[in-house]
Amino acid sequence: MDLLSTLPGSLMEGFFPAGWDLKKIDACVDNDPGTVGKRQKWWHKEFTPVPCSSFGDFDTMMGHEIALTIKRSRDAGEQLILILPVGPMGMYRWAIYFLNEWNVACDHVHGFNMDEWSDADGNNLPATNPGAFQYAMQQAFYGPLGKKTVPTKQRNFATKKNLPTYAEKIGELRAKGAKLTVIFGIGRVCHIAFWEPHFAGEYSSEADWKAQSHRLGAKLHPLTIEQNAITSFKSRTTLVPAFANTIGPAIFLGADSIIGGADGTLARGMMWQGLSLWMSLRHEPTPWIPSTYMPTQKGKLFYHTDLAGPLVAECN
Repeated sequence: MDLLSTLPGSLMEGFFPAGWDLKKIDACVDNDPGTVGKRQKWWHKEFTPVPCSSFGDFDTMMGHEIALTIKRSRDAGEQLILILPVGPMGMYRWAIYFLNEWNVACDHVHGFNMDEWSDADGNNLPATNPGAFQYAMQQAFYGPLGKKTVPTKQRNFATKKNLPTYAEKIGELRAKGAKLTVIFGIGRVCHIAFWEPHFAGEYSSEADWKAQSHRLGAKLHPLTIEQNAITSFKSRTTLVPAFANTIGPAIFLGADSIIGGADGTLARGMMWQGLSLWMSLRHEPTPWIPSTYMPTQKGKLFYHTDLAGPLVAECN
């Protein structure tokens, strides 16, 4: 007895994205955690999952990768475009540490936050709101970098006015030789940024889906709202907006390199991200599971080893 056998007639019927084959998704999971990094035929030859045995290791290793990317671009005399997430967040402290240790300034960096909370019309939270991603980035990254920080005019946030300009701004920088690195986390329903799986049903082809650069007032899946209630709002679901502004596949699938992170494990064996990790690595790419496209790009995905499981029942 499980969800698959009890789904008909339940309140969960019709809850998941229409393109999800739950039996196929369940088959993505192997009871041997050691196989989670087994290479799949659609992965980029330079894509690598990187296991991290603790939160400390995760934050440090991912932060080092971000700092190293910034340093390498500076050493090469290149402009660098960073697509930045708010979640995970712990890596920013270590990116700052390494940049300061190496005395690397970030005036060649152009930051683009990938998403922001909004209402249905794309109006976003003010930058002074502690739940706003603009506020979070100032506190976690831009502010602590001090004199080495990214210039204010090169910081972009996913506001109603600015998000629609991302594609043009990035295109202009790319035309001048700038490199693009996408830093990301994986959502409970396998979104990248707030590009949700159910959006796939709106497009007639994969090419059309891939051509989308952004969305204002994106309607979020209930699992996304509950994920953020757990991770960012101290379980207080009533504080979580039901919509968000977000970049789309045309931006997050156009990277020169990617730096991903999955650290969604909680205390006493509880977690929210284990299945999402397995789906992202083992399911072939499909617009119905946006994160499945990330392994098709060059780069690394850092993950907490607890997420590999084994994903079996354990009453907590």
